[in-house]
Amino acid sequence: MRINKYISHNTKYSRRDADKLIAEGEVRIGRQAITDLSYMVQEDDHISVKGRPVMPTTEITVLVYNKPKGVLVTKKDDRGRATIYHKLSGKYRHFIPVGRLDYASEGLLLLTDSPRVAEALMNSDLPRTYNLKLDIAVNEAMVEAMKSGLVLEDATAGGHANSDIRSMTFAPFTEFEIRESGTKNNKLRVTISEGKNRELRRFFAHFGANVVDLKRVAYDNIELNNLPTNKTRYFTRREYDDLHKYLKEIDKEKALEGKKPRYKED
Repeated sequence: MRINKYISHNTKYSRRDADKLIAEGEVRIGRQAITDLSYMVQEDDHISVKGRPVMPTTEITVLVYNKPKGVLVTKKDDRGRATIYHKLSGKYRHFIPVGRLDYASEGLLLLTDSPRVAEALMNSDLPRTYNLKLDIAVNEAMVEAMKSGLVLEDATAGGHANSDIRSMTFAPFTEFEIRESGTKNNKLRVTISEGKNRELRRFFAHFGANVVDLKRVAYDNIELNNLPTNKTRYFTRREYDDLHKYLKEIDKEKALEGKKPRYKED
């Protein structure tokens, strides 16, 4: 793992902070100051920052956060917009978001202090459930695509203007429920097993529909329920138990394939 990433995952410092500390000679491996920003941490390295040893975190902490609209899921925005780290307590500054919700979206966002957990959940096909509101009624073409999937050579509609993504393949929705259609409010609840860049906005934009509201309400068995906007909660004991079982299943699958565990950090 790169030195700045190692420091940010195991201390209160961000990667940017870590780079600055390295440049100032405040980071040492053993007794020797390190100045190489590209240094990859080895298993037997003894790293210290400002004279204090950096100990790898072994315990896992996962937060459920009800992200508000108008907030970015990033450390810093070059346009000065608010990020989740402006909203969250400073003690969560080093937590890693599991995927993203775009600026105009809200709802359930998971954050963790474990790179292994973040990577495992981000790359999973665990179901994600959303409540949507469209500006037009749901039609038969949308329903068929939700059932059968969709391949778009041009999936730029609904994406960011500066996005490099042009084409996209949409798997069939795991579930969907049309809650209201043909009125002022066209509401759906959908469950998908992927988390691609603005996937739902791109999907419905293909049919000429704008997603007016998008709120994630569940990630597998983890539900938002009545958690207020901009508030957090820790995983419950059951949620931690389910997570540990899931991680073991992944490593077992990889072992059967004769490969190293997928989430072994390097």
